[in-house]
Amino acid sequence: MRAVLLALLLLASPARAADEIFTLYAEGRYEQAIRAGEASRSAPGLAIAARAALAEAMLRPQPCLSCLERAETLARAGIAADPGHADNHVWLAAALGHQARILGKVRAQVARMPNESRAALDTALRHAPDNAYAVSALGGWNIEIVRGGGAYLARTLYGASEPEGIALFDRAVKLAPGNVAVHYQVALSLLGFDADKYRARIAAELKAAQAATAATAYERRMQDRAGELLGLQARGADDALQARVRRYQGYPD
Repeated sequence: MRAVLLALLLLASPARAADEIFTLYAEGRYEQAIRAGEASRSAPGLAIAARAALAEAMLRPQPCLSCLERAETLARAGIAADPGHADNHVWLAAALGHQARILGKVRAQVARMPNESRAALDTALRHAPDNAYAVSALGGWNIEIVRGGGAYLARTLYGASEPEGIALFDRAVKLAPGNVAVHYQVALSLLGFDADKYRARIAAELKAAQAATAATAYERRMQDRAGELLGLQARGADDALQARVRRYQGYPD
């Protein structure tokens, strides 16, 4: 059955093939979406494959470096197929960012992962300035850099800042007000950064993620997580909340 599906995808027009691959992803059939995206050898197909590999990695109970490396490889293949396809740059940055959390700050810096992630997001936004995923991810990049090194070093070494991160988050939710994943990722980033300072904003983003219409199986899972995090925040279960945040952000125990 899988061979038949891949053959049909290869015979379809590129646009139709991408639609079929996205349907696999949206239904939560991640391995099939990955294989179909690889078989397409097209930038759109490979972008969906990279996205599926990331979703699969994020839903695992423990961080999986090899899963993230697979997503990175797929995104790089998509970039090689068409450097102007923005989504592959976004998923490359996401894969590198999550790998950095597993490897640790020193190893990530030696590998220049923060720099490469920023370059990938800048490239994505040059090609698609209104890509809400890229805007949100760049906001998260700023927040993560400040969280890891403090405001002074973040600004001096990387040109990152907390106000820039918040401004990008604001723009992302305006670009995609009904996007579950954007609202959820903004909340998760702020929870990991300063859960007290941004308490009201975090609650608002989690509620928005719950209220939006989920377009994919992955978004439905993010809605479940949003409800869980919102409940922990409301109960004042700070230790349990932060433990969940670290897990959902992909940090090792």
